[in-house]
Amino acid sequence: MRYRYLITGTAGFIGFHVAQALLKDGNEVLGIDNLNPYYAPVLKQARHQVLSQYPNFQCKTSDLCDLDSLNSYFQTYQPTIVCHLAAQPGVRYSLKNPWIYVKNNLEAFVNVLEMAKQYHIQRLVYASSSSVYGNVTEIPYHEDQRIETPISLYASTKRSNELIAYTYTHIYGIQTIGLRFFTVYGPWGRPDMAIWKFCDAIVKQQIIPIYNYGKNFRDFTYVTDIVQGILSALHTPELANYEIFNLGNHQPENTLAILHLLEAELQMQGKIQLLPAQPGDMETTFANIDKAKAKLGFYPKTNIVQGIHSFVTWFQEHLTLAEEVRKIGCLG
Repeated sequence: MRYRYLITGTAGFIGFHVAQALLKDGNEVLGIDNLNPYYAPVLKQARHQVLSQYPNFQCKTSDLCDLDSLNSYFQTYQPTIVCHLAAQPGVRYSLKNPWIYVKNNLEAFVNVLEMAKQYHIQRLVYASSSSVYGNVTEIPYHEDQRIETPISLYASTKRSNELIAYTYTHIYGIQTIGLRFFTVYGPWGRPDMAIWKFCDAIVKQQIIPIYNYGKNFRDFTYVTDIVQGILSALHTPELANYEIFNLGNHQPENTLAILHLLEAELQMQGKIQLLPAQPGDMETTFANIDKAKAKLGFYPKTNIVQGIHSFVTWFQEHLTLAEEVRKIGCLG
């Protein structure tokens, strides 16, 4: 069955891959993205150029906080399902510029929910984050844990999204499915995240800061596995009206070990600087995915060695783009 999807954040890493998967299946997609400069817009524009090769893709460069424009898109396009993946990412940047997180992660989310209410959307799937677990010490993290101690404003906004979604589900009956992503990586990834940053620094022979003296662990999850989980959340029948799922690889990896895998793949050695932990950073993320397996049929297939190989292959094929991204830089 073909649907009309409205996806926010289609110029972003995960939104791009989700849109491409839906377009390949012949679905119609309207993408909305504000192309903000948190990291180089040239990368976001390049992703949209790929999507624009599909005749059933439309895109709007627009701010979700512009409610009048958002309303006009819903009214004209009449989507069946909404996938809200747009957000202001970044733990460290949220310490420098809290206002943009309130605007892009809270105000924008309420606007999307208001449109879902007004236009009787069948299902709203939205991105949450593993960051919501904050200071929880029991691992692996599972969806039923009490999470009242987020340690960054970014995490607070993502937890707030889950609570606001619950309110809209309770009052208006909107079906909302929240997905807690665990450190997504892969081709067309984000230049503010570890794997891109490490790879780029190794290639340029620049100093690589390793925080918490190399003791951090992350549940790195390959992007095509995440996409499979999102598509299942979009399509699986008989989900509850309000759901939260962890989408991770269920396999934490030491960040220093990730660096060594990149060195082996590139056949180059990095220049490492060990530094203290950064404010807002979690030491370990580790997803219990039993619920996603049971309800969504979510089974990650890509191990870290395969995923690193795939990313490095893509990176080496896009060195000109990587150089442009490097020149522009990143706020995070």
